[in-house]
Amino acid sequence: MNNFKTVLLLGVLTGLFLFIGGVAGGQSGMIIALVFAGVMNLAAYWFSDSIVLRTYGAQPLSETEAPEIHRSIEELCMNARIPKPRVYFINEESPNAFATGRDPKHGAVVLSTGIMKLMGRDELKGVIAHELSHIRNRDTLIQSVAAAIGGAIMFLAHQMRWFAFFTGGSSRDDDDNGGIFGLLAMAILAPLAAFLIQMAISRSREYIADQSAAELSHSPYGLASALEKLGAYTKRIPMQATQQTAHLFIVSPLSGKGFASIFSTHPPLEDRIARLRDLRIG
Repeated sequence: MNNFKTVLLLGVLTGLFLFIGGVAGGQSGMIIALVFAGVMNLAAYWFSDSIVLRTYGAQPLSETEAPEIHRSIEELCMNARIPKPRVYFINEESPNAFATGRDPKHGAVVLSTGIMKLMGRDELKGVIAHELSHIRNRDTLIQSVAAAIGGAIMFLAHQMRWFAFFTGGSSRDDDDNGGIFGLLAMAILAPLAAFLIQMAISRSREYIADQSAAELSHSPYGLASALEKLGAYTKRIPMQATQQTAHLFIVSPLSGKGFASIFSTHPPLEDRIARLRDLRIG
């Protein structure tokens, strides 16, 4: 069900992008938007992993430096039947982890120095299993494509605001686009809709990765315990992260309290932990 939901949401996100292109420029605008979406998706497919790794200054983590981590990854990769990914660390005290890569052959797992210090063996194994699940399920590609289309929608919406201010929305028939007010409404509402769709995609993939991680590690309790620790420590030790890449991490590196937490790219930690503790792994 979650996989169907993801495909549906990606379709809606792409349709929204094409619709905005049509509003901004009619049929030719829609064609340009379609070409632009294709270029953005190709760029996300080929370069998203290297961009994210550079953004956070990720460095290779060798077997000599972390033999136990590499052993856990090799064991979990055998269970998942995927190639061993590249392993990196980021020099960051805030405990967190993420995965990237367009497919299992080009996957990478990234651990912060903080999470390696904080977690016990089973907890860290649960975290790694979660990230490997993202790679196996191609969530890293799905979320990169969603982020690329979402970013393109933000760009188009920004251009539409300038277009409305300088032209009064009069370049096309008012019946088609509602004039300046129609353009401004679209410029404001479209990015919000795109963000909400991206958020829904990210949340659904997190639930799938949690369950898959429990199956790979043969226990849900290591990951559940790790999430409890992460929930406490990420609040104490904030991390400098971008809004565009926050969805990649196992828990959100951005602080969101009260009303802001409703718009988090991650499901509530309490819900994730409860689901894991209710799982029965045979």
